[in-house]
Amino acid sequence: MGTESERLFIGIDLGGTKIASALVDADMRIVDRVVVATRPQEGPNAVIGRMLDTARDLAARKGLDASDVRAIGIGCPGPLDQETGIVLDAPNLMWKDVSLAAPMAEATGRPVYVENDANVAALAENRLGAGRGTGNMMYITVSTGIGSGLILGGRLYVGASGGAGELGHVTMLADGPLCGCGNRGCLESLASGTAIARRAREIAARPGGEGILRAAGGDMRAIDASLVASAATAGDAEAAAIMRAAFEYLGIAVANVVNLLNLDMVVIGGGVARVGDMLFDTVRRLVRLRSFACMARDVTIVPASLGADAGALGAACYAAEALAVREQHGVGC
Repeated sequence: MGTESERLFIGIDLGGTKIASALVDADMRIVDRVVVATRPQEGPNAVIGRMLDTARDLAARKGLDASDVRAIGIGCPGPLDQETGIVLDAPNLMWKDVSLAAPMAEATGRPVYVENDANVAALAENRLGAGRGTGNMMYITVSTGIGSGLILGGRLYVGASGGAGELGHVTMLADGPLCGCGNRGCLESLASGTAIARRAREIAARPGGEGILRAAGGDMRAIDASLVASAATAGDAEAAAIMRAAFEYLGIAVANVVNLLNLDMVVIGGGVARVGDMLFDTVRRLVRLRSFACMARDVTIVPASLGADAGALGAACYAAEALAVREQHGVGC
């Protein structure tokens, strides 16, 4: 292995619509990146093949082979077994019990480490982004769904079986809307981009929702969270009420976590967070209102800073740290 390759890692952010891969140096700076469509309908083998292609492409651009990098990290949706690298259930990929680490490692000859996508994004924001230097932090992504990851005592916290941090599936309303997980009233069913769009369509279909429908050009299918946010900013009262209700649920959930864990920081990212003050002002107000004053005083609530790179960077960080632990314990690579 050459000197340059000894300092390189590959991070892969595997999502339902795209695979974002990055070649990253030992200082966790992105050297190169590539994004391809996931096309999960073609099955796990095809998706894993595309992941391998991105890894090989990134290495080839540096005159290397994928087997020359130190390790590969993968951030993947859904619960998974970190020890075996098996994805247990990823609905967006239509995967159940899919072995991911083993075929990647076999094809590249390098160590491959797999972790939940929200967890690796949390790691990236903590090591490199908005939460840098904080010991106790939660990262929340509010987008199509709601995911989160925890840093406690400076380390990624995954719980007894690797599933910690599922903030999107805490129950906020016992008889609330049906969630994709099968339960009712989950935070995700009330405050995600999908939930905002669903509520807006319900209101647009009845008297009083004409403003939202007009903003969508009369097309119900065009109503999404971004459109609702724009309508709210433009002064539509119904749209503003939808956004306010969603962000109040999010604020209450964050306040609960602050009371439970006494965090230093909460970092919020994802597409819905791009609305800015509308979300952050509401969440901060609810935390001040509902958390113990001493804990509310200690926590800072800020936007994520790494954007679309968080997943791939976090996967590379996770691989680098996992490899360091492995080598510290005398296990060869």
